[in-house]
Amino acid sequence: MKNSRTVTKGDLLDVRVALSNYKYSVPDSKLSSGSLVNKFPVVLDGGKTIIFIADQSKEREIREKYEVRKENNTQSFLAKPKK
Repeated sequence: MKNSRTVTKGDLLDVRVALSNYKYSVPDSKLSSGSLVNKFPVVLDGGKTIIFIADQSKEREIREKYEVRKENNTQSFLAKPKK
């Protein structure tokens, strides 16, 4: 036996007033987050890692920091505690 449901005016008003039915405008600042416009790619690790930066003058600093972090992570994986 099927359930039959009648739609009343109150149901229609609830749907119309529901906040999920309204489309709010999204600010441009939120739309541009994640955008690569005006960003410069820094290719690291032979192309395995690409970092996008806004200031191209910091490219050398980014490369140096990445190499230091990479060396530290590699050592922590290779060094095993002796028992």
